[in-house]
Amino acid sequence: MGAPGPLSLNTISVKALTLAHCIEACARHGIPGISPWRDVLGAMGVDAAARHIRDAGLKVTGLCRGGMFNLPGAIDDNRRAIAEAHAIGADCLVMVCGGLPAGSKDLPGARAMVRDGLHAILPEARAAGVTIALEPLHPMTCADRSVLSTLGQALDLCDELGAGTGVAVDVYHVWWDPDLARQMARAKGRIAGFHVCDWKSPTTDLVFDRGLPGEGVIDIPAIRAMAEASGWTGGVEVEILSNHWWAQDPETVLREIKARHAFC
Repeated sequence: MGAPGPLSLNTISVKALTLAHCIEACARHGIPGISPWRDVLGAMGVDAAARHIRDAGLKVTGLCRGGMFNLPGAIDDNRRAIAEAHAIGADCLVMVCGGLPAGSKDLPGARAMVRDGLHAILPEARAAGVTIALEPLHPMTCADRSVLSTLGQALDLCDELGAGTGVAVDVYHVWWDPDLARQMARAKGRIAGFHVCDWKSPTTDLVFDRGLPGEGVIDIPAIRAMAEASGWTGGVEVEILSNHWWAQDPETVLREIKARHAFC
């Protein structure tokens, strides 16, 4: 296995910074890629952000996030997300598909809602040239964030939806899956994003205690090798949702991310 792919900063990793500051910090630290969340994109303004990212020479590895089909107005919001991803030249729109609707216990119905929502927005995504990247999330998030829990489920949907779809592989969400190696091989040519962080043991929070690569139990190089064997040649996107790291000086976090990139 050769050198790790180009580093990309997911802006949630330095939550305290505005998108303008993230763009400047990436350029200053020699980080060639960026993946903004839509809240910071909206705060800066899509056109201004697109211009600043382009002027800084950064590659946009993804826009986070679309999906959340369990919420009112989801279809229109996803159409806006597609337009935003197109405007900033994102490699993909990462889809966190949504959990159960409020008050519901109908898991099959929620999964059907996701499927129907994806079918509804896909023509616009194809027309805009935006790849819809389905991101399976750890089963602990099934009720509130994503009824799409495994890479196998995501690939089944890609099979059904066809052109313009792929998967976003986040090691935090898939490392535990006993079928991971087979599904990663099945994903050949369809990996649209590769996200890294680490699972700390013990963890203090099931959502907001991600570790930097090397802080936890995930064999990141092994999963990276699976991705490369499936044809992935894109950026290594570091995505840290962490109460601990959010409390640190962003410059320290950026230096640590850069230093740990080789571990990936």
